[in-house]
Amino acid sequence: LFRYLHPSTDVPAGDIGVGGREIGYMYGQYKRITAKYGEGVLTGKSMLFGGSEFRPEATGYGLIYITKIAVEKRLGRTLEGSCCAVSGSGNVAQFAAKKLMEFGAKVMTFSDSNGVLVFDDGMTEDDWDSIVEAKNVHRMRLRDIEDKVTGRYIPNESPWTLTDDTTPFHLAFPCATQNEIDGKGAELLLSKGVLGVFEGANLPTTIKGQEVFRSRPDVIYIPGKAANAGGVGVSGLEMAQNAQRLQWEPEEVDDKLQKMMGEIYTQMEAASGEGGTLEEGANRAGFLKVVQAMEELGWLY
Repeated sequence: LFRYLHPSTDVPAGDIGVGGREIGYMYGQYKRITAKYGEGVLTGKSMLFGGSEFRPEATGYGLIYITKIAVEKRLGRTLEGSCCAVSGSGNVAQFAAKKLMEFGAKVMTFSDSNGVLVFDDGMTEDDWDSIVEAKNVHRMRLRDIEDKVTGRYIPNESPWTLTDDTTPFHLAFPCATQNEIDGKGAELLLSKGVLGVFEGANLPTTIKGQEVFRSRPDVIYIPGKAANAGGVGVSGLEMAQNAQRLQWEPEEVDDKLQKMMGEIYTQMEAASGEGGTLEEGANRAGFLKVVQAMEELGWLY
């Protein structure tokens, strides 16, 4: 595939099962075949060979930055003390949880494909460290570290199927995989009094689940096209740094990420119209931007 990769053609990045290790292997093979260095043909690279500060954190951090804005503007409250259900335990979930804790929120759940950890008093920093080491270093399942964290492990469940659990959820962050919240899961969240759903994964809510959330316009629902855009955005910043043969300081990248998510929220809110939802705003803003570009390129008449 190397001949199809180019900064102006196709630039792959990581996703489920493809992290920094895999990106590194692919970039190493690209270098071997092409004898080229410094091109932004893959993002999520190591800092040793053209990576960017905050690229691993970008999707999760960006998710919480836009959540913070929405919660403050739409709910008139802060994240501090909010009980947050997070699914997944990969890159997005890890850094979403870290940023939530930095803002004083309580991370109540973490999951993988075998089950869910429930933290009745909220995840601690030591819990987070143990999970990251287990997942990123030892490639372990959450069931194998129950004795190392304060959470209780429930097999064969996700945060969206805990029908017999009384753990409160104020905010929900599906960060695992596609179609993880179905209609029943969405109804369960509403029954638990959830105030907002923010998609960290791509298309984590089924059509039925989306319909349930739309039936409650008082519940914030920001789809992944807006909520998880920080990852793609910082991939763009990584490409910009590669083109300039520079590496920006962490503070500069983080500042740009925060501004990016703030601009996305502003566009969503503006496009939602009077009384519209943020989901409607995200869909309209994205559609109108594509249509305007097609018109200006002469592709529409």
